[in-house]
Formats: sequence, structure tokens, C-alpha cells
Amino acid sequence: MEAKSFSVWDYVVFSALFVVSCGIGIFFAIKERKKATSREFLVGGRQMSFGPVALSLTASFMSAVTVLGTPSEVYRFGASFILFFISYTFVIIFTSELFLPVFYRSGITSTYEYLQLRFNKVVRYAATVIYIVQTILYTGVVVYAPALALNQVTGFDLWGSVFATGIVCTFYCTLGGLKAVVWTDAFQMIVMIVGFLTVLIQGSAHNGGLQNVLEQASNGSRLHIVDFDVDPLRRHTLWTIAVGGTFTWLGIYGVNQSTIQRCISCKTEKHAKLALYFNLLGLWIILVCAVFSGLIMYSHFKDCDPWTSGMISAPDQLMPYFVMELFATMPGLPGLFVACAFSGTLSTVAASINALATVTFEDFVKSCFPHLSDELSTWISKGLCLLFGILCTSMAVAASLLGGVVQGALGGLITGITLSFWVAIGAFIYPAPDSKTWPLPLSTEQCFHSNMTTAAPPELSNRPTIADTWYSLSYLYYSAVGCLGCIIAGVIISFITGHQRGKDVDPLLIRPVCNLFCFWSKKYKTLCWCGVQHDRGTEQDNLANDGAWKQGAESVLQNGLQQESLTHVPGYDPKDKSHDNMALEKMTYF
Repeated sequence: MEAKSFSVWDYVVFSALFVVSCGIGIFFAIKERKKATSREFLVGGRQMSFGPVALSLTASFMSAVTVLGTPSEVYRFGASFILFFISYTFVIIFTSELFLPVFYRSGITSTYEYLQLRFNKVVRYAATVIYIVQTILYTGVVVYAPALALNQVTGFDLWGSVFATGIVCTFYCTLGGLKAVVWTDAFQMIVMIVGFLTVLIQGSAHNGGLQNVLEQASNGSRLHIVDFDVDPLRRHTLWTIAVGGTFTWLGIYGVNQSTIQRCISCKTEKHAKLALYFNLLGLWIILVCAVFSGLIMYSHFKDCDPWTSGMISAPDQLMPYFVMELFATMPGLPGLFVACAFSGTLSTVAASINALATVTFEDFVKSCFPHLSDELSTWISKGLCLLFGILCTSMAVAASLLGGVVQGALGGLITGITLSFWVAIGAFIYPAPDSKTWPLPLSTEQCFHSNMTTAAPPELSNRPTIADTWYSLSYLYYSAVGCLGCIIAGVIISFITGHQRGKDVDPLLIRPVCNLFCFWSKKYKTLCWCGVQHDRGTEQDNLANDGAWKQGAESVLQNGLQQESLTHVPGYDPKDKSHDNMALEKMTYF
């Protein structure tokens, strides 16, 4: 395949994305230079508003993998991907109403501080290390995979884009901290939407209008959306997406450091919840844009599929190939789409670098050196951003060498990870049968290329029995397997080794979900609390009057809050029924 080339205007438009992103970092470095504290640098002083945080959340988790991969997924498998709006909705509701209140009201900075408060240090450090390794690996792939796809289709320089992404993200993260990350993400989110809209408008016009696109997609079986088949081996059904997708994204949103860090940076709990719900709107918008892009792409290539005909070598090249054809006579617009794709990459990488620096500083540096000065803490935080920026960029280089891209609590953690890896690696070695995953039909009838090749399904010889059952599980259930395995193993081990008494658990560390279902009976609610003393008063009363966390060596929050300052915690507004971070502003830190 011969790569189509960028024009000068394409490079100008693309370069503008990097220039503006760097400019935002410089702006906040100058603006916040007198506020030299790690708290200001890592969590924005906990005084952010919901608007930019909402845009930042959406941009960070809609990476270039989404921009390139989702349209390709719809093109090959149909528009059932739109059902992810169900799992997105469940995830945001659970995160906002169950997870966020616990994290926000506890005053923690790293989500893994909670694990020490609830369990012990070993669980906390194990989870932190796993998060660091996983995030570095993920970020490397997020940088390399889209850059490779764009390089092979547009001729855009591969290593130039990889190193530019790493350098720019590291630059504005190190200079401006969380505020620079959030506001840069907000700008990049706008670029993503503009890029998608440009493709949608020009693509639908080029293919006879939206009605014609939908008609052709229907004729190609791309609009068969709802499938009620309960078979867990099917790739995408209503149940795999609604249930499996919820588990998958709950790990990304509910307890992910990058998400929670930006939520707790909001000035009130109400602002944090609004950020999540407005972010849900952003997720829906990006999802709809990506799905319709895939349908338009199918309408365009319905008689000559560029993948099976050999014009491109991988499905993730479909979208950039389509864009280069669509805007062949419109210089600058291909550059806009590439800027759209790399906006997702930049926002994801920047959020990851900032989150990695935060958990390392809070979970390791401050645990070892609790009496660091504000100035030294800030410099260490910036140094960690620089370090992780280098590591993530290096991981992107390492990704080029890979083939395919694609105690009770501690025991549960190990079990969950083992099960997830087992099923995922097994699925990689033994792909699921064609009947479960093979894409919808693609045509090459009107292709006129001498080098045309036809893709064939993988041969499934010498397969063990487990390959057609356990290893063929839909990828959306991997997180569910890990989560349920962790819970079940943790409960069993706890009962064998001696479970913790409910009265010894601080109510602020537990969200009384049973209140939602047993609201008619105090007796049943108390029974479901399993001994946790929620009946000592409402959660608001507990927050205001019961600040004594734990007795003994672990009675002080690991982010440095003094126990005596928690005896009476201000910040709850009874009129607004929300909490704010002004209380933390007035407290004394080590």
C-alpha cells in the first residue's frame, strides 16, 4: 500500500495542537508560580470547577484508540457499539453516588490510601505498584498504536509523532501540574469534537446524505443493534455490553486514580458530581460521533473494502485511510483529523503522567519522608512527572517491538488478577470461533487492484476444549471475571483467617448501599450494615462530629491530616447537601 502524503497545511494545523497545548502549560506555570505546594501542583488546590474537569475526564478516556478503533469496530461488526451508552450511564451513576462520596469525604489524594485505611499497607502498596506498571504499559500502547496506523496511511512521521507526543505531554504536565492538564484536556476535547463533526458532515454529504448512509448500513446488516442472546462467548450483545461493559468501565472510572484525582480537585462534592454527569454527556457525544463515522465509512467502502482487498494492512488504518480519501482535495482537513486523533492521545498520556506522579508521591515518597517542605514536595512532584513522561515515551518505543497490540484483600487481589490474565492470554493464543467474533460481510466487488488479497478466518486446529469455552469469553467480561474473583476469594480467605468485625470499620470508609433498598425498615438496614456503625447518625453527622478515624498507629490519614484537626471537620453545607474542600484548606499539614 502506498501511503498518501500530508500537505503543508496539514502539518500547520497539526502543529497548532502542540503549540497551544504547550502554551497552556506555560500559562499555568507562570500564573501559579507563587503557589508552590505539591497540593496545588497535583490536585489544583482542590478548587477546580466542574466544567473543565468534565471536559478533561471525557478527553482523557476517549483516546486515539477510540477515535480510530470505534469507527473501525462499527464498520466491521455493526452499530451495536452504540449500546455502550447503557454501560457509560451505569458507570457514572455508580461512580458519582457510591465511590466518589467515600473518596471525597475521606480527604485522600491517592485512591490507594483508602486501601490502607480499610485494610493495610501491604494491600495499598501492592495495588499502587500494579497501577503504575499497568498505566505505563497502557500509555505506551496508546502513544504508539495510533501513530503507527497514521504513519502507514498518511505517511506521517512515526517516531517524530511518538517523541513529540511524549515531549509535549511531559512539558506541560511538569510545568503546570493538574490545572494545565485539565485545561489542556478541555481544549483537546473541543478539537476532537470538531474533527469528528468535520468527518461526519463531509462524509455524509459525499455519500448521498445521512438517510442514504443509514439505508446502506441497514442493507449491510450494520443496524442490527440489540441482540438479547445471553451467550457470554458472543463478542457484543446487550448483556455483554451492559454488564461486561459496566464492569470494564467501572474499573476505569470508579476507582481509577486519574478520574478520582480530578474529581477530588473540585471545590465541592456537588461540583465533582456535576463534573461526572456532564462528562457522561461528553461520552455520549463522542460515542455517537464515532458510531456514525463507522456507518458513513461503511457506506463509502461498501463495494470495495480496503482491508480485505489489501489496500491497508490492519483494521485500525480504516479511519485514516477514509479521511485521506474524503479530504483528498481539501488541504488542512486531514491535519485536523490527525489533530483530533492525537488530542485523544495527548489527553490520555497527560492524565496518566499526572496520576502516576501523584500516587508515587503520596504512597511512597510521603510515606517514607512525611516532613518534606512545600517547596521540596513541589520539586519532587515535578521530577516525578518528568520521570514518568520519559518512562511512558520509552514504553511507546518498546511497544514497537511487540506483536499484537491489542491477607483476604491481598489474596483476592492476586486471584482477580490471575483470572483476568488467564482468560485474556488464553483468548490471545486461541482466538474465539468464527461464529462468535467473525465480522459482518465485506465486499470487494468493485476493487480494481492487481495486488488484491482476501482475508481468511484463522484456522482453529489442535484447540483444547477450554479454548471454545473459557478462552472464548467476550473480552468485555474480563473485568467482571477479575472483580468477582477478587471479591469471592477475599470473602473466603477472610472467613478462613478471621473476618474483620463491622464495628471496627469506620463508617466513612463504607457507602451504605442498603439504604437505597431497605429504606422502609431500619431493622433491615441495620442487618445489611453487617455491624458497621452507620446508625450512630447520618453520614453528615459522622463527618461533622466523628472525625476520629482509627485508634493507634494508623489513625492519621496518610496524606498528612492531623487527627486533632479532624475532631470537627467543617465543609458540609446542609442547604446544598454537599461537602467542600475549604475545610482542608484551613487544616495544618505536616
